[in-house]
Amino acid sequence: MKLGILGTGMIAKEVLQFVNQLEIESIYILSTQKSIEKAKELAEKYNISKCFTDYNDMLASDVEVLYIALPNHLHYEFTKKALENGKHVILEKPSTSNFAQLDELITLAKNNNVYLLEAVNLYHLPAYKALKNDLDKIGKIKIVSLNYSQYSSRYNAFKQGNILPVFDYKKSGGALMDINVYNIHASLGLFGEPKNAEYFPNIEKGIDTSGILIMNYNDFQAVCIGSKDCNAQAVCSIQGELGTISFIGSPSTLTEYKITLNNGIEQTYAIKKPEHRLIYEFREFIRIINEKDDISYNNLLKNSISSAKIIESARKKAGIYFADEK
Repeated sequence: MKLGILGTGMIAKEVLQFVNQLEIESIYILSTQKSIEKAKELAEKYNISKCFTDYNDMLASDVEVLYIALPNHLHYEFTKKALENGKHVILEKPSTSNFAQLDELITLAKNNNVYLLEAVNLYHLPAYKALKNDLDKIGKIKIVSLNYSQYSSRYNAFKQGNILPVFDYKKSGGALMDINVYNIHASLGLFGEPKNAEYFPNIEKGIDTSGILIMNYNDFQAVCIGSKDCNAQAVCSIQGELGTISFIGSPSTLTEYKITLNNGIEQTYAIKKPEHRLIYEFREFIRIINEKDDISYNNLLKNSISSAKIIESARKKAGIYFADEK
């Protein structure tokens, strides 16, 4: 498999740390002309076969799979072009700015017989899979609380008037899209699609810098807290009639959790030597593509669709609109 990486930012660098451990024949990278020296440094460090600054040139090459690690507002444009050229796409979360864009891309992928995979790593983490299997130990679910709060260094610039993409409503930014999306996917993977969702954001300059999303599952409520303007130890818990499952940190970094039953019995599950948190998803994506596993693909796609619908509906009801949406 020949993999093309779009972008030279932090998440692309994380993937490059382990990509040579996978069944990848060659790696290409796309950067802007402005970032070409950075791309060349990465190429030398990680044995990248070729650097591109022209997307059309990359698409015309023998690249088979594109990993799109660009700012949110560029996802749709670059993914559409890749799919039109018959390339599989691994697309960083959140998939697109709205559901209509995602729906169009899904149809395009199907028509061109390629896969469109959203890079939500938590579904593939061993600890997350184990936690899902342990849910029945705590009985009927009553309350779910997922908190991912991480003060962003970009928030300082934002307050001073320097609006970077993560806080720019013109570029599909905001805490719901950037950080709370992990909590949404964690809930979707464990409990499925909720009956409805409401978002209660803290809004500055037209964008949510933090907020609380409440997902209504009829029999229980899931509270998703996402913040980029304040920090907290992210303690997450799933409360059932027989006990609680709890863990510290974002669901996307889950390696350990604790089960505490009402009768006092405690059990801890921990991955002693976890691999890089992103390697599990890439290993699975490669398997799905190589084996043409439509069942696994459609199961993942179902959650991507649900997430896109929830985010768009919730933010618009809260008065948050992206460019050209009003």
